[in-house]
Amino acid sequence: MCILWGKVISSKVMLVSLKNLAIMGWKYAVGALLIGVVIGYTFFGESVNKEPTLRIVPGDFVQQVSVSGAVIASSNVDLGFATSGRISGTYARVGQYVGAGAILAQTENGDLIAALSQAQANLASLQAGTKPEEIAVASAAVTSANSALLSAIQNAYTASDDAVHNKVDAFFTNPRVSPKLTFNISNMTLQTAVERDRAAIEPVLASWAALVARLSSVNAVDSANQSQNYLAQVASLLASANAALNQAVPDQTTTAATIASYINTLATARTAVNSAAASVTANLAALNSAEKNLTFKQSGPTQDAVAAQEALVRSAQATLTKTRVVAPLAGTVTRMDAKVGEIVSPNTSLLSMQSNGIFQIETYVPEVTIARIAHGNSATTTLDAYGSSVEFPATVISIDPAETMKDGVPTYKTTLSFLKADPRIRSGMTANVTMVTGILRAAIVIPAGAVGTKAGENYVSVLLEGKPESRMVTTGPSPALGQTQILSGLSAGDTILLAPAP
Repeated sequence: MCILWGKVISSKVMLVSLKNLAIMGWKYAVGALLIGVVIGYTFFGESVNKEPTLRIVPGDFVQQVSVSGAVIASSNVDLGFATSGRISGTYARVGQYVGAGAILAQTENGDLIAALSQAQANLASLQAGTKPEEIAVASAAVTSANSALLSAIQNAYTASDDAVHNKVDAFFTNPRVSPKLTFNISNMTLQTAVERDRAAIEPVLASWAALVARLSSVNAVDSANQSQNYLAQVASLLASANAALNQAVPDQTTTAATIASYINTLATARTAVNSAAASVTANLAALNSAEKNLTFKQSGPTQDAVAAQEALVRSAQATLTKTRVVAPLAGTVTRMDAKVGEIVSPNTSLLSMQSNGIFQIETYVPEVTIARIAHGNSATTTLDAYGSSVEFPATVISIDPAETMKDGVPTYKTTLSFLKADPRIRSGMTANVTMVTGILRAAIVIPAGAVGTKAGENYVSVLLEGKPESRMVTTGPSPALGQTQILSGLSAGDTILLAPAP
């Protein structure tokens, strides 16, 4: 058999038509629309074992929620702000006719407008790609950071060499060959450890000197990492020496004043070494950041980066929208209690409108679906009286915050308004509404029946050289009734059975 998935309508492909699901007197279904050309599924005919198959082709799916409801007569609509703030302007008066989408009032939102403009500019910049002059600036930043790191490494070596050879060696005899403390301490274990550490640091400084002599922009990062290791060993010696000085016993050879001068000198050395270590760490991080930025600009924006910026734009738009009261439909303003300078609270009705002959749709959305619906969602409506080929555009104008129990099941009253008056629409007609709630980008969506279960795990049957092989998959949310999104386990080009092999 040859299986065709979809129905071409005005250059769009509708996925398998969805019947409304009857539940306790109301019906709902979830729909999905594949955008543009056929990029969602490509079905082939029969496999070698006569089973219907489909080939996986990822696509962009419009997520939809479909519900049934009833047309009701036009009525008053009470409006208010979604967030608190100080009203900065009102733009309609009582008795004035306004079109759908007109801004009726708004709170102070200059900072939000600026944030939206910045997000839109950043998105435009990402989509346009990186300019050559930006790459040049990023490249110069890498060169500068590399030079700064080399300088920090050299300074760290100088500070460490000075700390050991000019500061610590002042209270050792024969420090470079067989170091011995010039003062007495009661803790012989500590004395032995300090003298051992001083002997061990000499080859470290020699290796470090050789490293500094070979420094270049090519080996800057490796040299910095090795220098951090050398710095740690020097810092350890200085800490041990400080502990020994704190336990020193003055005598005729080494007076208390002399010991005090050693302590002060050593404190200066430790400060210099610690500062040098911090500088190496900071400059290494700066170079890593500069190199990543250059790589990013040279490679251009990724799809994820563009998607993330698009999300920021949508977020800024949504935040700005909350500061405005927008006419959800064309009609006449019947109440305007909003006053400039007044501080308002969210969900307080300050304005009212009356639609001019435009009918509304009243429906009840089940709990499992309501989270995907928001004020302002666009919708397409068909009326049973005229069939599924005649569509009427609508928009969501209100969602009740409290549930309405329908035979013991929580639902939420959702009201939509037709976008324009139409003499064919009459009160009491049965309406079938499909609301757009989001888009699944580059998604893999297959019929739910193609997914089987083994030992509590989901799998599909993939054809390999004409033979079915079970492959475990991870499923996601269903974008449409009878469909399942595959998050992992399938790739573009795979061919699977519509009915999984046992």
